[in-house]
Amino acid sequence: MRVLVLGIGNILFGDEGIGVHLCNYLKVNYAFDSLEHSIEFVDGGTLAQALIPMIVEYDSVLVLDTINVAGAAIGDVYSFPFSAIPDTITWAGSAHEVEMLQTLKMIELLGDLPPLHIIGVVPYIIGSDTTFELSAQLLARFDDLEQEVLRYLRTLGFESKKVDSTPIQAIANHSYKGY
Repeated sequence: MRVLVLGIGNILFGDEGIGVHLCNYLKVNYAFDSLEHSIEFVDGGTLAQALIPMIVEYDSVLVLDTINVAGAAIGDVYSFPFSAIPDTITWAGSAHEVEMLQTLKMIELLGDLPPLHIIGVVPYIIGSDTTFELSAQLLARFDDLEQEVLRYLRTLGFESKKVDSTPIQAIANHSYKGY
């Protein structure tokens, strides 16, 4: 099985880039091993529909992104299959969230969507100012987000080994260069 871990988000707007930053963080800080499966980590940024040819080539996809949830606190982590999106998720956040949801629904309508799981975190929305700085609220809960991703990848048959300890903020400061 070929697994795609797809980091989504706009890295210019603080917490809204956490999907990309988390994807890069995992790539830098962990080695993943499976006897049966391969895994690839990709920065999907805000490309949405341009990602369709890539998404349909995998057997399983894990999307890392921000999500809007009614009544949730910044840093709250949600993990769910795309086929069972909780009613509390509003998708009323940034433009990239809405466009990615529409892209996934379009792939699903065409019958080409592989099993897809979403791990999302509620961001602090900064408006129009640009920054690579993540909010204190998200940083305080980052361990929960990291552990949820590792837990989910274990369910797919991947063992993880920590190989580095570069902090998430340091990753966020350099995500624009690529990893």
